[in-house]
Amino acid sequence: MIIYEKKQTIIYAILSLLIYKDKIMASRQFSTLSLSVETLKNLDELGYKEMTPVQAEALPPVLEGKDVIAQAKTGSGKTAAFGLGVLTKLQVKKFRVQTMILCPTRELADQVAKELRRLARATHNIKILTLCGGSAFGPQLGSLRHGAHIVVGTPGRIHEHLKKGSLNLENMDTLVLDEADRMLDMGFIEEIEQVISYAPAERQTLLFSATFPEEINSLSQSIQKDAISIKTVATESSNKIMEHFFGTDQHEKLSALVNILGTYEPETTIVFANTKIECQEIADTLRKRNIDALAIHGDLEQYERNDVLVQFSNGSCSVLIATDVAARGLDIKDLAMVINYDIPYDESTYTHRIGRTGRAGKEGLAFTLFTNDQLRHANEYKNETRIFDDASSLKSFKSFSIKPPNVTLVIEGGKKDKMRPGDILGALTGDAGLKGSSIGKIDIYERQSYVAINRRDILEAHKQLQKGKIKGKNFSVWILE
Repeated sequence: MIIYEKKQTIIYAILSLLIYKDKIMASRQFSTLSLSVETLKNLDELGYKEMTPVQAEALPPVLEGKDVIAQAKTGSGKTAAFGLGVLTKLQVKKFRVQTMILCPTRELADQVAKELRRLARATHNIKILTLCGGSAFGPQLGSLRHGAHIVVGTPGRIHEHLKKGSLNLENMDTLVLDEADRMLDMGFIEEIEQVISYAPAERQTLLFSATFPEEINSLSQSIQKDAISIKTVATESSNKIMEHFFGTDQHEKLSALVNILGTYEPETTIVFANTKIECQEIADTLRKRNIDALAIHGDLEQYERNDVLVQFSNGSCSVLIATDVAARGLDIKDLAMVINYDIPYDESTYTHRIGRTGRAGKEGLAFTLFTNDQLRHANEYKNETRIFDDASSLKSFKSFSIKPPNVTLVIEGGKKDKMRPGDILGALTGDAGLKGSSIGKIDIYERQSYVAINRRDILEAHKQLQKGKIKGKNFSVWILE
């Protein structure tokens, strides 16, 4: 009898857990929100099966029109958390700027705009415009004259347009600050305040940040009204990252970096350095040692930045050397490894850096190098999970190579020529005779298009496109190296 009662108790407990789990799963469904049937269908097609923690907590108040200040780590689905709210309230027939989204970098602004366009596929004729520094001012003026519903950009360039009168915010009802902590870190507080001075007082303001320093709380109090505070960091599943710290002499740091790459042979790696000069020197040295590497930092022209980012994201570059500012906004899926060539200034920066690996349930690797005079600083990072060792314990690699699987072709034709991915794919698989499996990611910009080609087929693809046509026209084509 006692055994029977115990079995019943266990069965009831299991059933209760299953019912609780079903309730939790149901609360994560997008269908519980006031979204249109078309939007729900689009989300399903895009692979949005259920809401992430930040989406589940932020979207209900966002859709109700309330101000929200939300903390969630990079890669948690923040764009959809504010994007669906923005798109749902948008009046498509009212061809005026109704939403402005401020981002710290051009790369993040491009990424946000791209994701918004994907989320907006179910609604026709929504125009989303990016306004960032580093791009020519003239074409932006032309685009603004034709109107837009949503503007995404960096504070400096948006402020320029507001001062010149080329951007009008009188119809704006939603303001979004994405990665607000980084905008403050980068010294944008004055530009942000100046931009907001042009915005209507009656509006919805959404503030998203990976961390909540005191400056963020002060900013929220000055620009938001009765904001609902959301913190989902504790409920998000932690990235599975193996963290190693290696002590080394200053003159041995490059050798330690090479030995890490040789030991683990990662498909993709971001190496963080603290200065622009160091970034370029590391990339140049690695290339001399037959390790494919590119640097991205603030001294690059916009076209150079595009070239680097495209190659790293499409598998044509294996190692990217970057400063924190230049790498902000990068969203590289399946990043195998992060290496801190210099020990970060603080734990927050460290968390941002290594959080780019180990996503989507995959295991990631993070390495940090520190010199003898940084030992006290390094000791502040010690905990029960991080592994500390001397760089001399690494296997020494004198000569080896890291070559990416793809090479990038550049086509001198883009959106201005009404170029589409299907046009390029058709030209390569048609007359050029390439297999679809040899063609990777295709990126189309205003005047240029980039296509990743399997390394073994790059010369043939280049040859065929040089003598062939796309959309019935001849375009200049070259290999990006």
